Order: sequence, then structure tokens, then C-alpha cells
Amino acid sequence: MSFFEEKNPEMDRYLETHASSEPEILKKLRRETFQKTTQPHMISGYQQGRLLTMISQMLQPKNVLEIGTFTGYATLCLTTGLAKDGKITTLDVNEDLAYLPRKYFQESEYSNQINFKLQDAKEFLRETDEVFDLVFIDADKENYAEYFRLIKPRTKSGSVVLFDNVLWYGKVLEENPKQRSTQVIKELNDLIAKDDDFENLILPLRDGVNFLRRK
Repeated sequence: MSFFEEKNPEMDRYLETHASSEPEILKKLRRETFQKTTQPHMISGYQQGRLLTMISQMLQPKNVLEIGTFTGYATLCLTTGLAKDGKITTLDVNEDLAYLPRKYFQESEYSNQINFKLQDAKEFLRETDEVFDLVFIDADKENYAEYFRLIKPRTKSGSVVLFDNVLWYGKVLEENPKQRSTQVIKELNDLIAKDDDFENLILPLRDGVNFLRRK
């Protein structure tokens, strides 16, 4: 849930009605996500989806990595800017829900460019030698700091990395958080801010997106 969605729903509706509309396949996927999953709020927000789409279209990446597929909404947003010979690898560990993203990936015009893997992201990052132009992380918050450490060697100058939920519903303002996920997200934001190899900005979009670019 976004800050505006909770604190000022009228502003949230204003922001959505003044953003580009989502394609029909995303509307269908959003509806089915809310009908068939127990935690539909985990789907990327409407505004966030438009942001991912625009970033992908501006970068026209050849190699994209997504950690945390869920039902595939963000994946489909990220595919829209892929280079003709580009691909996206999207990782998740939820076998029970895998049928849903697979269904929509097959319907997508980018189906041949999507590599959906049921695999632990840390394992994948330790095994791969690929370098990514664009990375989006939205899963397993307690491993965010470790993901950053593992992803850094898999980037190059100009690579863009996005971490979702980095404001954690405002919990990052807690001085001594008891929740492990809050502690790790604060650690991540500190690591990024101190890393001279990246320039970054936390966008107060939905629950906060840390937007990084490798120098």
C-alpha cells in the first residue's frame, strides 16, 4: 500500500488517473491476482508499473533480472522495453502460484524473451556469470542487503538497480527496530548511500523505491 493510498486516497486516485493507462493484459492479471491469491497487495502498484515500464523503455536493456515474480505484473512491465534480442530472467520460489505468471507470460507478445525460474535468488546470483542492465528486487526483504552485495558484481557502468519497499510503511524511521526485515532494509539503504560506485535516489512512490545507477 502506498503512503497516499493510506493517508490521502483522493491524492492516490488523482495520481493514477493522471498516469498512462495500463495495457489490457495487465488489467486482466491484476483482476485475477485479487481473485485467486491470498496476498494480492503484493502485486506491483499501478503507478509503480508505469515507472518500471518507462525505465525499461528508456534503457532498452538486453539483460534484465527480477527477484520476486509473484504473479508476473512487474515482469510484464519490464519486458516492454527489451531489446529485440533481449531477455528477462525472473526468479521466485512459490511453486503453488507459478501457474498464474506462466499463464500470462504465454499470452504476452514477449513470451519468448521471458525466462521464469523457480530458484532461490541467492543461489542463482552465486552461480551465474551474467551481467545485467536492469535489476528489480521485490522479494524476501530479510535478504535485501545480501542481494545488494551479490548483485553488485553482476552490474556494469550504466546498469540500473531498483529495490522495492525501502520505506517499509515508514518503519525505516524507527531508531531501534525489533523487526528483522526493518533492520535489513535500513541496512540496505545505508549500504547504498555509502557506496561510491552507485548514484541513487529513494523515490517516495508507493512504499518507496531505491533507484540506483552504476557509475
